[in-house]
Amino acid sequence: MKFRSVFDIIGPVMVGPSSSHTAGAARIGRVARTLFGRQPDWAEIRLYGSFAETYKGHGTDVAIIGGLLDYDTDDERIRTAFDEAEQVGLKFEFITESEEPEHPNTAKIRIGDADGEMELTGISIGGGKMEVTELNGFTLRLTGHYPALLIVHHDRPGVIASVANALAADGINIAHMECGRKEKGEMALMVIEVDQIITDSMIRLISDLDNVTQVSILAD
Repeated sequence: MKFRSVFDIIGPVMVGPSSSHTAGAARIGRVARTLFGRQPDWAEIRLYGSFAETYKGHGTDVAIIGGLLDYDTDDERIRTAFDEAEQVGLKFEFITESEEPEHPNTAKIRIGDADGEMELTGISIGGGKMEVTELNGFTLRLTGHYPALLIVHHDRPGVIASVANALAADGINIAHMECGRKEKGEMALMVIEVDQIITDSMIRLISDLDNVTQVSILAD
């Protein structure tokens, strides 16, 4: 495991008690909320491993709901997130799973509303850090450390190159990139973490490229 600074080891400014079980969980929920793009109406949260065993005592449950309400790790409203969720009409359910996960702090979050739904699997890796390992059936690695583009596209030759060329032409450096697909020739997903701020004009440019169907952004 790599840390960029001593603060990655100590953990973030947060509502406790645990950087792994509380802060990391809040960030998983908040990333799900960000990628969904709006406040969901409902959430189904499946907890695995250590999350499933200790989620009530360590505040994992209120942290995830707080994240889904777009609260950061140091937001005092995390403590009352269940009440806040009721006020905005967010219905939720926690399900504990006995299946042994690849990582002990794993949450699978399915959220939605009348316009659609999304499923995300996240892991809390310590020090308040988290990674997204699956999104709508696509396996990936999204750290949340850098601004990121998530690009859904048809699996066709040249799409990856056209996106990379567009970023390079705008002076944007790629820090990390992953590409995946469910079936050859079907839908695919690019995850690109970059060093610079992603502008609205860049999002529009990539959205207009051939075979690109959806562009989402996760800001640092």
